[in-house]
Amino acid sequence: MTWLQRYRTRQFVSDSVWLPPLLAMVVVMLAQPLVTRLDPILGIKAIIGPESARAVLAALASSMLTFIVFVFSIMLVTVQLASAQLTPRIIATFFRSGILRFSLTVFVFAFVYTLSALSRIEDSVPQISVWIAAYSSAGCIGVFLYMIDEVGKSLRPVSVLTNVGNRGQEVIRDVYPLPIAATESMPTGSVRVPRGEPSRIVRTRRTGVVLAFDVAGLVELARRADCLIEFVPQVGDFVTSGDPLFRVHGGRAPADHSLDQSVAIGSERTMEQDPEFAFRIIVDIAAKALSPAINDPTTAVLALDQIHRLLRALGERQLDTGQIHDEAGRLRLAYRTPDWEDFVGLAITEIRQFGRDSIQIVRRMRAMLENLIDTVPPDRAGLLRAELELLDRGVERDFRDPEDRVRASSADSLGVGGSR
Repeated sequence: MTWLQRYRTRQFVSDSVWLPPLLAMVVVMLAQPLVTRLDPILGIKAIIGPESARAVLAALASSMLTFIVFVFSIMLVTVQLASAQLTPRIIATFFRSGILRFSLTVFVFAFVYTLSALSRIEDSVPQISVWIAAYSSAGCIGVFLYMIDEVGKSLRPVSVLTNVGNRGQEVIRDVYPLPIAATESMPTGSVRVPRGEPSRIVRTRRTGVVLAFDVAGLVELARRADCLIEFVPQVGDFVTSGDPLFRVHGGRAPADHSLDQSVAIGSERTMEQDPEFAFRIIVDIAAKALSPAINDPTTAVLALDQIHRLLRALGERQLDTGQIHDEAGRLRLAYRTPDWEDFVGLAITEIRQFGRDSIQIVRRMRAMLENLIDTVPPDRAGLLRAELELLDRGVERDFRDPEDRVRASSADSLGVGGSR
């Protein structure tokens, strides 16, 4: 199995809401005949007659089907409303929720098991099967209440932003594993590749967004062919059929199929190898909160809290890691990664523009910039000082009253209401 096939299988399993319920149906089909045989083995006698059992199980089955349809119709409406309020990019995150999958699995298990038990009632009643059907249906009510509680909390802006921030920090640690203090002697700057024309250019035959690529596999391919492989697009870039995907320098170029199977291309960005996407989601939530139709600057302040957190994490790590060497020290793979300027521009520019007339935003952004200037390495603080100067000019331009200018020029970690 190639890396791309393994990647697609992993994504299929993690993204498929219907797969766990389908497995629950298979479990019911295999387990129900075995459970039916337990009654004579254990000597358990039915406490209700066949007609009563049929009536009870039929009522449970019909109510469970109605319950499943009702619950998930409401959940779909809730997700649509939340995505309209925040950003559509949280829909995929919601459907990966463990509680949602678990709830749907339990509901389907109870429904299918009840139907299966109903179909096996003849002259005798399988008492254990009736108990399982009744108690699992009753348990679904508890699972439903737990699901409503968890989903309701998880769709709050602060919960969505915190989850994205947590995932963003994990991706930052994966993509930029080296602390900056441990790599101060390493050369910085853009990825260096040999000058001149490459020996081969491999073009993509697919269209979509670059989701991830196999770093270890590409290094091994380059080592075997004694060449340098340059991965042209950056993770998160959109490519269309015919765009350059790889440039091969020197040696024997690996087969096009092997290179093509080392890149995953899909319809929507993911955070697996794309730390910028975490910023993109958070900035989109802040931008929508600052729109005149919604006018919710407090949510944008919550977004700045997570941006502050992620920029602090990035400021402590070596970002120029787009060069992979083999055991002998020879450069085998080169690829582009976002640098400090990319992250700062993405994190600040749009929120500053959309929130320029909000005292909450300018005060919280000032507190963030001043804190980052004091904590990041000196060579990265210059860009933050330039952003702070832009913020100052915006305050002078957008706040006409002297009192408001004084307030807007003060740093506040709460936006409005905290102390410096």
